[in-house]
Amino acid sequence: MRYAIFVCGPAGAGKSTFCTSLITHLQTVKRNGHLFNLDPAATDESFGVEPSIDIRNLISLQDAMKELGYGPNGGLVYCFEYLMQNLDWLDEEIGEYDSDYIIVDCPGQIEIYTHHNFLPSLLRHFQVLGIRTCAAYLLESQFMEDRYKYFSGVLSAMSSMVNLEIPWINIMSKMDLITPSTTKGRNGLRSKKDIARYLDPDPYLLSEKTPTSRSNPKFHSLNQAIAQLIDDHPLVSFLPLDLTDTDSLAAVLSHIDYSIQYGEDEEPIEPKDMDEGDFE
Repeated sequence: MRYAIFVCGPAGAGKSTFCTSLITHLQTVKRNGHLFNLDPAATDESFGVEPSIDIRNLISLQDAMKELGYGPNGGLVYCFEYLMQNLDWLDEEIGEYDSDYIIVDCPGQIEIYTHHNFLPSLLRHFQVLGIRTCAAYLLESQFMEDRYKYFSGVLSAMSSMVNLEIPWINIMSKMDLITPSTTKGRNGLRSKKDIARYLDPDPYLLSEKTPTSRSNPKFHSLNQAIAQLIDDHPLVSFLPLDLTDTDSLAAVLSHIDYSIQYGEDEEPIEPKDMDEGDFE
């Protein structure tokens, strides 16, 4: 059985760093992980490990823009359309990996997850190949600094979940930049109780008034509707991820394993035969 994790999220959320750390951790626990770069605009400096599969070997954003005169967004769409027309290339690239984790590093353009059908079509192809898939959606802790920005991230995660329709895990990345102590972290000072309201989204954060809040009254009805939507459909919650803490990464991996049913189809390993000499 083969497994694939699609690492999604907005630009700057730490997707490539997470992919690298996850592969390193898998190697530490004697498991195989392979990086699949699905971003045709990526640069070599983006990766801590060399991709085993790279869409840029098929087509790059630079080629699409240069040859066809597209802009960045149009070129990205064309690259995905070209990939879907050449799935035999992908099948050949994936074919040699068995009983391994394929970690797919996706682009940071949110519309790829929420509006287009490229990723749903690609995911269905993975399932046809017998690959169990799940998605990890990363949102960086800096979003906790602005309630409205945070809830836009929550809605994006919810929209992506509905669009892709696969087992899903939401991750609050860069938690090492948030501190619950008296030392102010780069992304702010938070108590454990306050952090919990963001990891398990509290819709009433939108309606709370703070000394620094400047909510425009004309958006009150919209905020109430968003709060009601999140309250009625509590689909999104976040796992905290601190890549400086091995236990934090191991906890995220355990949730991924559970959602993807890792190892459930593996045959049990028979114990080796022993003779009397083994007990002397």
